[in-house]
Amino acid sequence: MDHSHQHIVAEFSYMLAFMTGLLGSGHCLGMCGGLVSGFFLKLGAKGVWPYLAYHMARVGIYGIVGLIAAAIGAVLVSTGQFGRLQGILQIIAGVVVILLGLDLLGVSTFRNRVGFAPIAWLRRQFMLAVQKGPVVGAMIGGAINGLMPCSMTMAMAVKATTAPSVLEGGLLMLAFGAGTLPSMLSASFLFGKLGPKLRGWLLKGAAIFVIVLGISTLWQGIRYYTVMNSLLG
Repeated sequence: MDHSHQHIVAEFSYMLAFMTGLLGSGHCLGMCGGLVSGFFLKLGAKGVWPYLAYHMARVGIYGIVGLIAAAIGAVLVSTGQFGRLQGILQIIAGVVVILLGLDLLGVSTFRNRVGFAPIAWLRRQFMLAVQKGPVVGAMIGGAINGLMPCSMTMAMAVKATTAPSVLEGGLLMLAFGAGTLPSMLSASFLFGKLGPKLRGWLLKGAAIFVIVLGISTLWQGIRYYTVMNSLLG
């Protein structure tokens, strides 16, 4: 796979990740808006800094998850026959991302039950964060929010395992996080105005972008495996 092709594929993946975050954030407001609103009420947040701290920490965690996922992917393909393993990893990741997208659409028997940490512990730490003060507490809360179970976040993390480099895995997750910022930053304004029907349509749009990302990853994996298999014999 030549450098220019890799560059085009990377840009396409960043765009899909951003659009998934942008469309999926309406769903996030519906699912987590009440929890986040309650958190800020208990926090006694005043001014813009606690909100910025919360969401910058949340997106920062996405970036760290992307770096770790890409590093894991790099370790998996660094042993043995590099090309074949990279292709296999992309095929597996593509299938998982497609299944997560179908889960978001509600048309799959597969259900995501996996998070980055135990949900009970995350919820407890989330509510304890309010004791740390407006800005520090908001940063802790945002970081914990970034680790909570979510099919969209998990799909992006799985995709990040196939990134060409560790840095690009982090950038993919940051692109996803950036997409969530417009509506999440204005959650207090949108929460009462974004009805369940509109949130449902936005979630379907996000799910379609996740599925397209999965199909793209699957196709890249099949193509890469076929080429490397013919070269390695």
